[in-house]
Amino acid sequence: MTSPLAVEVDPLEVGLDPARLARIDRHFARYVEDGRLTGWLTLVSRRGRVAHLSCHGQRDVEAGLPVEPDTVFRIYSMTKPITSVAAMMLYEEGAFELTDPVSRYLPVFADLRVFQRGTATKPITRPATEPVRIWHLLTHTAGLTYGFHHVHVVDEMYRRAGFEWGWPPDLDLAGCCAAWASLPLLFDPGTEWNYSVATDVLGHLVEVVSGQSLDDFFAERIFAPLGMTDTGFAVTEANADRLAALYVAGTDGRPVRNDAMGRAVLRRPKMLSGGGGLVSTAHDYHRFARMLAGRGELDGVRLLGRRTVDYMTSNHLPGGADLETFGRPVFAETPFTGVGFGLGFGVMLDPVAHRTLSTVGEFTWGGAASTVFWVDPAEDLVVLFLTQLLPSNTHPIRSQLRQLVYQSIVD
Repeated sequence: MTSPLAVEVDPLEVGLDPARLARIDRHFARYVEDGRLTGWLTLVSRRGRVAHLSCHGQRDVEAGLPVEPDTVFRIYSMTKPITSVAAMMLYEEGAFELTDPVSRYLPVFADLRVFQRGTATKPITRPATEPVRIWHLLTHTAGLTYGFHHVHVVDEMYRRAGFEWGWPPDLDLAGCCAAWASLPLLFDPGTEWNYSVATDVLGHLVEVVSGQSLDDFFAERIFAPLGMTDTGFAVTEANADRLAALYVAGTDGRPVRNDAMGRAVLRRPKMLSGGGGLVSTAHDYHRFARMLAGRGELDGVRLLGRRTVDYMTSNHLPGGADLETFGRPVFAETPFTGVGFGLGFGVMLDPVAHRTLSTVGEFTWGGAASTVFWVDPAEDLVVLFLTQLLPSNTHPIRSQLRQLVYQSIVD
């Protein structure tokens, strides 16, 4: 189907200067012209209406197909906020408490051990002093990790078990959870922040608690109510021609096509990754972000109570710490200085420390292929940038996008 996404309001009506908004397009057009990106889409909406929408470059260079408003993108870790919303919808129904041990619902997470020293083949571990709780999954303080970090011995253990930029092909979500639970934690739950497979575990918790597969829960409880018709764990046959190709940064930073990873979304996966498995469009993700901006409600459809969204988008790191002081120095989808973490979102604490134009209380996350979104409640602003270049730290897209969006606000 053709996306209904379009500019809905004169920017000046919502306090945005059109000439200043045009700076966004000129700046990122250079990324395409000099070969840093193949193509991109950017959207800025304020007070619930799209004020700026632009596409530039190609969604598939080899086929000569342009980026269009209805292009389908792999959103990778921008799946995490959706999984977090799903979990909190069940929380609102009284299905669990945030302090519940995960093992109450997923028994494989009982009796976890923490890495002390040794090697990936001969680790020395001890019992964890605290069980992994649901709150730990939502905040990435569980002690889990990602194989692609290449920082800690446990990261290597994940890679040896088949987890780096994916998972063993014979495992489903339950099987992956069992594998992760068999590996040691990096630290005792609640003592540090480490970007990890925690949201994938959370997705399995959603399955067990709801009695539905994760894709069915998403489709029935989130996508259908919000009108997110093009979002899912696989691209439908009808939408395959709208799918952007996936590119990986080469040694010189230039995009190199990667169909081995890119074609995975053409069929329903065995492993439904709540941490990074979805594809979506600008129209659909904008609907999701606007629901969050509406504190759980959009166009008469309420997924969450306003108090729940406020709680999710508060900083949950102990003592009000930012990720720089409480997190491990690893790859993640946001810079660490001046940014805290809530239940599924990075939360801006200190724009001065962050060294980029931004607003206290805005919340955000991004995806591994350089996608990003944020919601600024104070400015009633939603921003979305979609492209397909792995990894997301190849270029300073996110900081530059912030400075260009915020300089356009003139009211």
